[in-house]
Amino acid sequence: MMIKKLTVAMSLGLSLVAAQAEDLTFGIISTEATQNLKADWQPLLDDMAKQTGFTVKAFFAPDYAGIIEGMRFNKVQLAWFGNKSAIEAVDRAGGEVFAQMVNADGTKGYYSHLIVHKDSPIQGLDDILKKGKDYSFGNGDPNSTSGFVVPGFYVFAQNKIDAKTHFKVVRSANHETNALAVANKQVDVATNNSENLEKIAQKFPDKRGDIRVIWTSPLIPLDPLVMRKDLPEATKAKLKNFFFNYAKTDANEKAVVMKISKLSGFKESSNAQLIPIRELDLFGKRTKLEADTAMAPADKQTKLAEIDQQLAALKK
Repeated sequence: MMIKKLTVAMSLGLSLVAAQAEDLTFGIISTEATQNLKADWQPLLDDMAKQTGFTVKAFFAPDYAGIIEGMRFNKVQLAWFGNKSAIEAVDRAGGEVFAQMVNADGTKGYYSHLIVHKDSPIQGLDDILKKGKDYSFGNGDPNSTSGFVVPGFYVFAQNKIDAKTHFKVVRSANHETNALAVANKQVDVATNNSENLEKIAQKFPDKRGDIRVIWTSPLIPLDPLVMRKDLPEATKAKLKNFFFNYAKTDANEKAVVMKISKLSGFKESSNAQLIPIRELDLFGKRTKLEADTAMAPADKQTKLAEIDQQLAALKK
């Protein structure tokens, strides 16, 4: 009888573990207000729960680092990231890229912007490069690709400028907050991207009318989805099947991904997607290092050699 009770207890215990293994939390980076993100993403999470049988919850944090740390400590099992934050999730949080967003219009990426108020005296990049102390700057989250890394390299590092000290005032915020701050004349210039400006036009059309773009980046690869590498293989397979087939034919699903970010769905991807952004990040660090006049020449050469080794490794 004792053996039978023990067997039943073990069986119940295994069932509980299996049930817990099917409780998934999806992390959503803070590109805008949480209530807006929840409204956009919850229908997809509901469909994921129905089609996979998993219990799926959303996880929000005030910054990108909160989602990265959530994955690191297994509070988040899969998440939507930008390319830069995905690098952090892969390198520090046991994540792996498995999918990439696909635009409904067939384009392969999006763009980073610098924006000003429509009535601003700032007419172009030269104005802020030459007279930074005249202006306040709304930078993006440090883990944002379009809000921080891309403008950080193309606008500042290539012009040997440190954004933290170049302006009269610098503050960091998400894309939506920066856009509204520019529209309301709370900051003079800020980072943003083409996707968020489209959302601003839908949700705050009067505010979008007050915003003018003064700089546009080269094309940025579309955002990845990342899952923890240690998820059971059966769970990974179910998730991939869900995302790779989502919105292919169903009209309601197509409406869901259009609302998220004018998508047609998701395609298979891998960590290789992150290589261009890794290179960009390293080039930015190298350019900034080269411009550092306070560092001892020997130390600078050592650090430059380390970056060059990392860049070479990405080519292999």
